[in-house]
Amino acid sequence: MKASERDGLKILSPSLRANRDRRAARQLMTLLSMLLLTGCAVAPLEKSGGLSSYADLSPADGVLTKAQVHIDRDKVLAARSVTIVPTTFSAEAEQRGLTEKQRTLVANVIDRTLCADLTERFRVVPAGQQADLSIHAVVTHFNLTDKTAAAASKVASIVPAVAFPGAHVMVPRIPLGLGSLSVEAEARGPAGEQKAAIVWARGANSFTNQPRISEARDAYDLASDFGDDFGKLLVSAANPFDGHASLPAKGRIDLAFGKEPEEAACKVFGRGPGALGLFGAALALPPEWTDAHAD
Repeated sequence: MKASERDGLKILSPSLRANRDRRAARQLMTLLSMLLLTGCAVAPLEKSGGLSSYADLSPADGVLTKAQVHIDRDKVLAARSVTIVPTTFSAEAEQRGLTEKQRTLVANVIDRTLCADLTERFRVVPAGQQADLSIHAVVTHFNLTDKTAAAASKVASIVPAVAFPGAHVMVPRIPLGLGSLSVEAEARGPAGEQKAAIVWARGANSFTNQPRISEARDAYDLASDFGDDFGKLLVSAANPFDGHASLPAKGRIDLAFGKEPEEAACKVFGRGPGALGLFGAALALPPEWTDAHAD
């Protein structure tokens, strides 16, 4: 018997084992993606006509996100200051069922997350003041969260814990009535010229978006995802979906813990809900109850 064989089993060389491991990793990622997508709401890439140009956008999809982006890399990297024009809703999106309070909450999450991320590299100045980049986002489309389905999902997640005390059983959210969010945004220079732009859409999924009993629940959750993606695009001047992992900015960590922002211009968007938000999510409470800026 050859040295490379033992008990009829071939011993793989290090290079073959590495190739096998890479194939297994790719297969696992494909399987996880398929599982996520089967329980994921559909979100359209909606364009409102609000961007100064759509001509240079190119596809840049993530696993769960559909997107088109444009980056003038050198100009964005040269920028040192930004100002955030508060997020608005397109005329069509305003008519899709959220209350004014809920729309304000969703818009603020986008701006608050953006501001926290941008502090990693930029000086954020108050809206209306001169800056190297002026940023504005527009919510173009969303689907409401079905409150009844969300409540049923929460009940379903409690049943295993009651039936099997001590067991940790993950119960996916019921894939009915999942919400979605579509947003477009751009960064303009002092003369109004486009330096970066994104058209973005994502649906909630059964595995990573916890149910909360509010029609705004998924739009609220996805607003943070959008703010994070666009913030990464501007900080790195690169495609945020290229797979390169990075540590979160300090401002983002402070936001997660509900700390007051250090940048004065970010304070207008308030603190993150912190522990109260986690507690509310665990009980499926509406984000309108746990996010102080909802008031």
